[in-house]
Amino acid sequence: MSRLRPALAAIERVILGKPGQVRLCLACLLARGHLLIEDVPGVGKTTLAQALARVLGLEWTRLQFTSDLLPADIVGVSIFDRTTQKFQFRRGPVFTQLLLADEVNRASPKAQSALLEAMEERQVSVEGVTYELPEPFFVVATQNPHEQLGTYRLPESQLDRFLMRVSLGYPDPSSERRVLLQGERRDLLNETRTVLSPAEVLSLQIEARQIYVADKLLDYIQALVARTRAELSLGLSPRAAQGLLHAAQAWALIHEDSAVLPEHVQAVFTAVAAHRLELHDGDGAASGSEFAGALIKAVPIPI
Repeated sequence: MSRLRPALAAIERVILGKPGQVRLCLACLLARGHLLIEDVPGVGKTTLAQALARVLGLEWTRLQFTSDLLPADIVGVSIFDRTTQKFQFRRGPVFTQLLLADEVNRASPKAQSALLEAMEERQVSVEGVTYELPEPFFVVATQNPHEQLGTYRLPESQLDRFLMRVSLGYPDPSSERRVLLQGERRDLLNETRTVLSPAEVLSLQIEARQIYVADKLLDYIQALVARTRAELSLGLSPRAAQGLLHAAQAWALIHEDSAVLPEHVQAVFTAVAAHRLELHDGDGAASGSEFAGALIKAVPIPI
């Protein structure tokens, strides 16, 4: 879609040398999913989330996850108003269009679980009352590798709510040289213009779901999913299969194709599947990413 090109260009002026990751992040949003960015500190995870919000015109809130964070710090709390003699609900930071959950795995599992309903249902329930969240609603969570001190491993139920997990990695030498010469990347955010509006983002999400999907393409997705269930004790869920389809449709939209192709599925498969396929005891030694990459090579494309 031609109107996505200026948005991609604006984000890539801030995040240098990572066009594939930037497109995956945008595809995740267009597929109405949520994004987990996992990497070591200092490679631009937070800056990428802020660039997405700025370029797409989204209202956003940053919430730093810490070990003492409480669920009420995320969704909000009811406070007694002496004037009205009633409880008034004060909305938490989750009531925004883009929630940056920074270092999400530094919070306790109880605090992490406060995001589950919001991510799945796009609403929160407090004391028996349900509150709708704004649209579009997009959670971008950053995570340090769980081997680092002070982190908790995200439970499978939480990981499954993230459509994609991406890793930025270190920049290539030429991009790092530009970073050194141009200075702090976050300073560029103040100069970054808004390219799309929330209404346009919602429209693009609808367009993505309308991208044509052939029966053979569905056969291919089902074959990939079935292979994970045959080879692992815990394969991809139906939610993951549906997410894979929607992510492939969004990838096709970004690349201005009118139908989903096998290469679109392959382009998003590792980001969608790897964090759901972290191997358990008895499943072998390969990582989820390695296993996903091997599946792409092993599963034939239906003719």
